[in-house]
Amino acid sequence: MTTSTKIHHDDLLLVRQALSGSHAAFRRIVETHEQSVARTVKGMLGSTTDAEDVGQETFIRFYHAMKQYKGEASLKTYLTRIAINLSLNQIKKRNKRRWISMNTDPVVPLASEDVFNIKDEKEELEYALEQLDPEFRSVVVIRLIQGYTTKETAEMLDIPQGTVLSRLSRAQQKLKEILNTKNYHDEIHQKTVNQIV
Repeated sequence: MTTSTKIHHDDLLLVRQALSGSHAAFRRIVETHEQSVARTVKGMLGSTTDAEDVGQETFIRFYHAMKQYKGEASLKTYLTRIAINLSLNQIKKRNKRRWISMNTDPVVPLASEDVFNIKDEKEELEYALEQLDPEFRSVVVIRLIQGYTTKETAEMLDIPQGTVLSRLSRAQQKLKEILNTKNYHDEIHQKTVNQIV
């Protein structure tokens, strides 16, 4: 029995125990995979209350759909797929709310210091990821942040491997542009502050 086959078998056994009413088995599933789900959701949505809600909803959805888990993929992969799909749904809701608010509220321009006042690298990365379209963000989160293979990423997103590689390349280029633009604005802001002081 290979390591991955053993993992799938162990996952399936744990799910069967949970289906039989073992609260301890389901708790073990959550405890084992909550960090991975949290990284996926935060990568997709940023550190927001929406991300926390989607993380919880991932396990609620899984609980109600446990009978469908057949062990063909690892439980981690299966839960990541649920988390990505729920995150994409949340992004659609956000975009819809933004569109509605843009059509009803007056536009208030943000000062550059508000937009580019991001302190540490983690926040910079979250900011940059939020600027990506969901189709690119999901590839970056699954492939680079979660560390899945190109093949696994393609299977999770139900797209060809070539599309994963293409989106990953375009996403990395876009991230560079976003971070370079942010750094450029930081330099201008710092020069302005230095001139005033």
